[in-house]
Amino acid sequence: MSFDKLHDCKVIDVIKLSEDVFSIKIDISDFDVPVRPGQFVNVKCGRGLETLLRRPISICDADNEQKTMTLAFQIRGKGTEILALTKIGDILDIIGPLGTEFYQPDSGNIAVVGGGIGIFPLYYLLKELPSCTRKTYLGFRNKDSVFMEEDFTNVSEKINIATDDGSYGYDGFVTAMLKADLEAGNIPDVIYTCGPVQMMSIVVKLANEYGVKCQVSMEERMGCGIGACLVCSCKLKSDNESGWYNGHVCKDGPVIWSDRVFEG
Repeated sequence: MSFDKLHDCKVIDVIKLSEDVFSIKIDISDFDVPVRPGQFVNVKCGRGLETLLRRPISICDADNEQKTMTLAFQIRGKGTEILALTKIGDILDIIGPLGTEFYQPDSGNIAVVGGGIGIFPLYYLLKELPSCTRKTYLGFRNKDSVFMEEDFTNVSEKINIATDDGSYGYDGFVTAMLKADLEAGNIPDVIYTCGPVQMMSIVVKLANEYGVKCQVSMEERMGCGIGACLVCSCKLKSDNESGWYNGHVCKDGPVIWSDRVFEG
């Protein structure tokens, strides 16, 4: 790994988005490369053995001119629990930016489908594509778990929200709203999705059915974030159609064209 990806970044702001979801805005003045939608960083969350491995955190937003970046995450264990205690003025030890970026067309109709914390990388993508017509589909467990609705509204021409229990927005799975729009003839040029694997699998099947290009952003536990360990190993289809091989989400992804990840 080149040392230009190791950074000590000062925390500018911390926002609690919901009971267990947080965003942290940091200064990236020493970054010598721009941050792209779809990339992530690997964050050191503590000093003890419990947090020996860094945690991969989605890049939710970035301003390459102002040299700021916003990371967003949910508390899922000891590492992210410690990260949630971060205060303004603290220094975060990060490696990044890492990974592949989303395909970004100059124009056309796009749709993003996000579930839960999978919505984070999709926000920065939408923000960077103002020349496209952008339709957003977001799925959450219930009303209390809905976050960033206003943010997504500001970067979307149309936003659709679903909750599993029907307590807010559409009553049901977010993929049902996408399916209904596709059946009605509202077919985008590209679909982007991030969230639970089952949700993304359905999105990919719908994209295939209607002949729409699709990119997925994979979420996996990682160790190094640079392809040196085997923690985030994943099955990928070879570019030359010679079959499947074991790749790494951190290095081959996290953004991957859907036909390289999902069979059929």
